[in-house]
Amino acid sequence: DTLKKLFPWSFKNKTMKDLIVSILIYMAINIVGGFVLALLSIIPLIGFVFSLLGGLLGIYSLAGVILASLHFFGLLKD
Repeated sequence: DTLKKLFPWSFKNKTMKDLIVSILIYMAINIVGGFVLALLSIIPLIGFVFSLLGGLLGIYSLAGVILASLHFFGLLKD
């Protein structure tokens, strides 16, 4: 139940098209968020915080893609 709240797009895939859309959404989150956080990481005193957030965002996106794939192939129950 907690996974469904944290990764909402991972559990909505029933067809291959839905899986691809889920993966593209997580990729877009990673690219756009990473770009914004990379720009903010230039700030001298708090840049390291944004660098850490960028790493966490990458981990979130990777976990979302893995969960979407597992759910699509039936290895993860609803």
